[in-house]
Parts: sequence; C-alpha cells; structure tokens
Amino acid sequence: MPSLGADMQAGKLVEWLVKVGDRVNRGDTIAVVETDKSNVDIEVFQSGIVEQFIVQPGAKVPVGTVLATIRAEGETAAAAPPTAPAPAVPTPAARINASPMARKLARELGVDLGGVKGTGPHGVIQRADVEGAAAPVPAAPPVEALTGMRRAIAAAMARSNREIPHYYLGTRIDMHAALRWLEQFNARRPVKDRVLVAALLLKAVARALTEVPELNAYWVDDRPQPQERINVGVALSLRQGGLIIPAIHDTDAKSVEETMQAMSDLITRARSGRLKSSELADSTITVSNLGDLGVETVYGVIYPPQVALVGFGKIIEQPWAEDGMVGIRPVIAATLAADHRATDGHRGGQFLSALNQTLQEPDKL
Repeated sequence: MPSLGADMQAGKLVEWLVKVGDRVNRGDTIAVVETDKSNVDIEVFQSGIVEQFIVQPGAKVPVGTVLATIRAEGETAAAAPPTAPAPAVPTPAARINASPMARKLARELGVDLGGVKGTGPHGVIQRADVEGAAAPVPAAPPVEALTGMRRAIAAAMARSNREIPHYYLGTRIDMHAALRWLEQFNARRPVKDRVLVAALLLKAVARALTEVPELNAYWVDDRPQPQERINVGVALSLRQGGLIIPAIHDTDAKSVEETMQAMSDLITRARSGRLKSSELADSTITVSNLGDLGVETVYGVIYPPQVALVGFGKIIEQPWAEDGMVGIRPVIAATLAADHRATDGHRGGQFLSALNQTLQEPDKL
C-alpha cells in the first residue's frame, strides 16, 4: 500500500485491474485504492509477472502493507507471504467495468453495480449511470466523505505547524512583460489550446528552482534531501470539498504549452477521481494560486515532507515606479513559505528574485 501523502495512514483496496499470471510493465496501472481524499489508480514500479494477491478488494490496510507479489521474468516462484484476512464483503466473481467515481457513489447510494448498464466508452459505468439507477437522495454530499477529507487535511496541517519552523517572504512582481508575451503567444493558437497565466507561473517556479535547488527538497530523517526531479504540485480544490496536491512531473523540462496541457489534464482527472499514485506522492514543492477567487496575497502552510510552498494572488493594476516614471502596471503578489531547517531567508529571497527575473523574460521559458 503506497503512501500517497503525509496525511495518509491506510488505504482501502477497491479493485485489482490485473489477474494472477498477467505480465505488467513499470508504470502500468494495476489497482484502484480508496483514500480519505479520493480513489487513486496505483501504478506498478517493477516489471514482471503477477504472482499472488495478498490483499483482496474491500480490505483496508496500513501504508506499507504488501498487496501482491510480482516475479521478475526468469525468476523462480517465491514462497507466498501470509495471506491477509479476507474482507467482510464478498468479492465479485467477475470484474465490473466501472469508473472509481461510479464505484464510490454506488457504495454511498447502495446501488448494485451488477444491475447497472454502462453508457461510457466500451460499456464503462459512469457516475451518471449510478445516479440514474439510484433512488432520489439529498443533494448534499455524505457527511462521512467530508469528514474523512477534512480529517486527512487536518492531520497534515497539524503536523506541518507542529514540526516545521516556517518563515515567510513576499514580493510584488510586474506582470506587464509576461502578459504581453502570453497575449502574443496565444494569438497564434486556437482558443482551446491557449495558455493561462497559471501555467506560466508554474513554469516560472520550476525555472527559479533550478537556481535555488534547496527549496526543491524533502525534510526526512532530520535532514534535507534535495530532489533531482522538479515535480511542481498544484493545490486543487475539489467540488465536493477538500484539497489535493497532484504533481506535474518534470515541470522544468516541459514547455509552457506542455505545462498547460499537463495542468488541464490533472484538473480534469482530479475532479473525476482518476489520479495516479505517482502524481499524488511525487510533488517536490507546492504552488497555491488563489487569484481566481480575488485573493490578493497567499500565506501558505508547507505540506510535509516538502520544504517550501509558493503562493500567488490576483493580478491587480497598481501604480508602478520605474526609471523615475510612474505608471499603471499589472502586478501580482508572490509569497514563499519555507522550512527554516532547510534554508534561510537569504536563499528564500534569492528564489523570489529568480522568480521575478524569469517572469520579466518569458520568452526564455
């Protein structure tokens, strides 16, 4: 059972997507796990043959529990680990082709998926199919789902405030050059392919981290552990309530357009319950952008084991003095919350300076 965040203590195996004897390759999705925040597609990190399932669907087990064994091709079969107790719920004889969101809703509404006809691609049962098969229910989401989500967030934030000595820095950044460049960039593209300012900011954060890599790190075993890959986590608010932080892998290596595509894809899958385990576990820094809500300044709380969070507010037209002249410029407030065990204010200030310089030269992104 993988750890999908500092707040995760256990997970419930919803479904195996492979069978004993199947060959799997690194990166394949092999199972669906339910956490307090959402259902997650679990990827395999070793190629080989599925040898045995140790945990069956319906069982909730702690992080670190062996779920299955995979034998590398050419190896002899190993002795099977002790089998975990069978779940109280019966395991269906045949796999039902339904999305994780549809399965979760079916459990909440008491709908038997065996009698539901799927209208999705290849007959996949979708949320709307379950809603159509269910008796009328109140519009409000179940209290249990909200409680689980809030409990997970509370645990992570309590740990952050208890263990991490935060320091905060802030600056204002003139967005005139960045917005002008973005307007010209989007003019050459169809509306559906245009890049939002949010994607440009994510890319700028990744670029600034290459100059101050100490902020792209985890704090583990009482010491900072710099990460080679820059996987910027995007703080996303879910429609049903709660917050998750999936990662855009290798953000520094992506173009602005690729960053936009990755961000859009993450948002779509996060809100439909189709995130991958690596996306929830791999963030090396978090970006929280609340500008669309009218927030001017963001003071974030670091998500452990990360050592930094970058916040962006709303772009506001403000008086701006430059070269002895005063004019009106679009300005954004950028903040940094950082772990004082891993860095100090000097390096944090250098990061914000690098971020500002990057946004003054958007053509280099």
